[in-house]
Amino acid sequence: MGLCASSEKNGSTPDTQTASAGSDNVGKAKVPPKQEPQKTVRTVNTANQQEKQQQRQQQPSPHNVKERKEQNRSINNAISPTATANTSGSQQINIDSALRDRSSNVAAQPSLSDASSGSNGKELKVLLLGAGESGKSTVLQQLKILHQNGFSEQEIKEYIPLIYQNLLEIGRNLIQARTRFNVNLEPECELTQQDLSRTVSYEMPNNYTGQFPEDIAGVISTLWALPSTQDLVNGPNASKFYLMDSTPYFMENFTRITSPNYRPTQQDILRSRQMTSGIFDTVIDMGSDIKMHIYDVGGQRSERKKWIHCFDNVTLVIFCVSLSEYDQTLMEDKNQNRFQESLVLFDNIVNSRWFARTSVVLFLNKIDLFAEKLSKVPMENYFPDYAGGSDINKAAKYILWRFVQLNRANLSIYPHVTQATDTSNIRLVFAAIKETILENTLKDSGVLQ
Repeated sequence: MGLCASSEKNGSTPDTQTASAGSDNVGKAKVPPKQEPQKTVRTVNTANQQEKQQQRQQQPSPHNVKERKEQNRSINNAISPTATANTSGSQQINIDSALRDRSSNVAAQPSLSDASSGSNGKELKVLLLGAGESGKSTVLQQLKILHQNGFSEQEIKEYIPLIYQNLLEIGRNLIQARTRFNVNLEPECELTQQDLSRTVSYEMPNNYTGQFPEDIAGVISTLWALPSTQDLVNGPNASKFYLMDSTPYFMENFTRITSPNYRPTQQDILRSRQMTSGIFDTVIDMGSDIKMHIYDVGGQRSERKKWIHCFDNVTLVIFCVSLSEYDQTLMEDKNQNRFQESLVLFDNIVNSRWFARTSVVLFLNKIDLFAEKLSKVPMENYFPDYAGGSDINKAAKYILWRFVQLNRANLSIYPHVTQATDTSNIRLVFAAIKETILENTLKDSGVLQ
């Protein structure tokens, strides 16, 4: 079952209904205003023309139903299935391949003709962008598994301190959330406030690879098992405090990870979380004499000022969005909705002069977490114009529509629904990217014979 949209009437959004005037509640994304569809002829990037374009966008105008239908036909054909996401529920959603059937109104399509030719073939510069915790680094880890023979024994060992830090962070965040929302320990609980304070203040030695401290492990394990903790994690306040997405996974594997002689599994590594700081260049051999230089840059606000240093001669942008973030706030700003932040970032990227001739791959990531959350946290609470209920296809299609609406520059956008922790999924997605974007576009531009 792919991303299949229902037919639309009167230019309404996919699977939506008309919303009342916006809400001022923190964390709720605003409904995008109706805007006049952009003209399809590219103009020279001058200050006067930019000013005129902004004035046109601000002026109300009749809705162009024909162009909206063309755009939605493109969304409907976010097309052939390449894999099926693993979900814990009864629903499954097909992973989409490239958005080939673009609107006939799109202007001259960007090409990869600026790809540099190295002595050993074509080298493509790829930027991996997105807000914090959207799954960028996990995608890069998957490419290392698929194209660089995975992780060496030394690299596996180096992940032990990071995973231990993740466990400590889970414990601290749970304790801090309980304090914030005045959740008391059960009368029969053997833990004391001293145990909780010791866990919050505990500092793991640098590069420690021995056994996880048993006393701290006991506190975190006991705390997680408390009914009051589960009520907090799954209750109405869950979106109001930070807890890493991999918390359920690590707690399910807590005993194994905290046992003597722990050796991280591949899935442990993929589930681990470390904030990216700086710029990392990874070279991936895609075959057919094509090498991708993928630049992974930090997604937190403090890291984005470094993005500009990577913007020259970009062949392809891979923009990651976490589907499950619609009810969450930023780690660095508790008052800012993550989804709204991703929309602003995507808008800035696709309409930037730096990427006027760049193709964009949009990863709608964490489909597994999204499927679990939909039945518990209604999207209607955050998007008044959404009316698709807990139908995962309608929900994913709606989110895709919100991003496609921002593409005023008429770039080629290739969306994929992904689960970055699933190696088989990422293998199929990158095979589709290679076939539908890299090879075909290079051939069209005459770079690849």
